[in-house]
Amino acid sequence: MKFHVIVGRGAAASKTALLLAEDGERVRMISRTGGGPEHPLIEKVAADATDTDRLTQLTEGATTLFTTAAPPYHTWPEQFPIISASLLTAVRRTGVAYVMLGNLYAYGPVDGPIRPDFPLAATGPKGRARALVWEEAAASGVKVTEVRAGQFYGAGAFSVFSLMVQRQVLDGRLALVPQELDLPHSYSAIGDTARTLVAAGRDEQAYGRAWHAPTSTLSVRELAGRLAELAGAPKPRMEEMTERDLVLLAFTEPFWAELHEVLTKPGHPFVVDYSETEKILGVGATPVDDVLQEMI
Repeated sequence: MKFHVIVGRGAAASKTALLLAEDGERVRMISRTGGGPEHPLIEKVAADATDTDRLTQLTEGATTLFTTAAPPYHTWPEQFPIISASLLTAVRRTGVAYVMLGNLYAYGPVDGPIRPDFPLAATGPKGRARALVWEEAAASGVKVTEVRAGQFYGAGAFSVFSLMVQRQVLDGRLALVPQELDLPHSYSAIGDTARTLVAAGRDEQAYGRAWHAPTSTLSVRELAGRLAELAGAPKPRMEEMTERDLVLLAFTEPFWAELHEVLTKPGHPFVVDYSETEKILGVGATPVDDVLQEMI
């Protein structure tokens, strides 16, 4: 029986663990709280990923180490290098295959559809932090690949859409959104992201490069409208947040001050090309209404 280690316990980690377990493969989930889904083949362990010796011990004998872990948003530049160094050391010590969940920040502002072979040209601190995590792993000589996802949506997602649109729409309340309401934007379903992680981990030709999780591209207003229609909720009321809104909110919570770096350029669609993932790894995008219905 194959044995895998997953560092993290969020929606993508949990769905990945369930996909592997449902295929009869044993999974050990590691997080500081020891959380995760219930399944006979899923073992949940409370441990800190920065404890390299403990992480190494827990990874011994595994086929694959998946990581979906991320520190608090506003601490990425300081904390990501620490976590990633510990993970990479454990991978080197054990010889396990390494599958990383990343995002699209490392590319920086891009015109046109984003492809996985684009340079990681971000200059902001969060984008550079994500770029360095991949660059160091790729240059280390270990067997590694990265799956880069767009903004999450779907059951269990933690994102701008889930936090600032989803509940407001379902409750019939005004949604204030820090992105342009009618520009095309690529969203990654949690389930599709997990399926890509599993597919990349199992395919030898996936290693040594990055892949994009499948996305569905539509405006946030369109996505909110489809959610409301499926849920029988009122037509969404939405407004774009202003710079002043974000500045004022930054006094209450560090998260808001961090959004400026990763907001898309005004008037520019944010579109992802995942055609290689579909062609080579065999993973496509789940229809939007199916994802929203599961979420509802």
